[in-house]
Amino acid sequence: MEYANLGRTGLKVSRLCLGTMNFGPRTSEPDSFAIMDRALDLGINFFDTANVYGGQEAKGSTEQIVGRWLAQGGGRRDRIVLATKVFGQMGPGPNDRGLSAYNIRKACEASLKRLQTDHIDLYQMHHVERTTPWDEIFQAMETLIQQGKITYVGSSNFAAWDIATANMIAFNRHFLGLVSEQSVYNLANRTVELEVLPCCQSLGLGVIPWSPLAGGLLGGVLKQTDAGRRASEGMKKEIEKRRSSLEKWEQCCRDMGEEPGNVAIAWLLRNPAVTSPIIGPRTMDQLTGIMRSLEIRISDDMLKKFDEIWPGPGGPAPQAYAW
Repeated sequence: MEYANLGRTGLKVSRLCLGTMNFGPRTSEPDSFAIMDRALDLGINFFDTANVYGGQEAKGSTEQIVGRWLAQGGGRRDRIVLATKVFGQMGPGPNDRGLSAYNIRKACEASLKRLQTDHIDLYQMHHVERTTPWDEIFQAMETLIQQGKITYVGSSNFAAWDIATANMIAFNRHFLGLVSEQSVYNLANRTVELEVLPCCQSLGLGVIPWSPLAGGLLGGVLKQTDAGRRASEGMKKEIEKRRSSLEKWEQCCRDMGEEPGNVAIAWLLRNPAVTSPIIGPRTMDQLTGIMRSLEIRISDDMLKKFDEIWPGPGGPAPQAYAW
């Protein structure tokens, strides 16, 4: 396993981050335990979850699964960098969501209880909330850090100007501020190349891409459907809309002798802005198969082919669109 610093911090995290969103809704608790144990054996030390994971009727249940796995002991807690998130609606009240100091404190306490730990290594805001002042947010986060309940603060689904604004205010408070941004990023969705990635590189934030396979679109979906695997209606529409690109993509991967999903993750890992793509295996086979992505080296010629198949926005803004 390879490791990298999380942004400008001294924290070392594995180049693949284990996402847990499937634990509970799609992967049983025993299988989730086995996947987490195997991830540790493979050198993955970066685990990501969120307070809302578990399904609409069972929010929090994924954190509980992770917590029961940690409670088994064996040094599990000390061996991982544990990340979770705050923002989503967790109760019926108007203050049971968002980034108010009130909810940040309450949500953190609830996550710690579900996770059966006394601290969260990376506490991420799951979405931006522009109606809450940054001074209020950072005061709440600073208090949690002083109490030893969290160590670092990250963002997720933020615009570049939100990241820049947040860290300007944090720096004025003599606070470390945001150290990472978790954003949707894959070959089929490259919008963050315009401003989010350059912003993160400039300010020293690690980038943690979620949905690296575009919901399965980049994972060999044509081959899978041809083999009889059923696709959702939404996926069927995406396949038809992007069929030409998908045919070229999967043929290109065949020519490389590699699985499309592994190539898609290797493409992300090649970007110096990226710290750790989030992988969300539902099965043990998926976890072990993904490890191949760490070994794939993409040449400049292959990179050009990928750009032809999946064009990006043309680079960072404003050069991408202005003369």
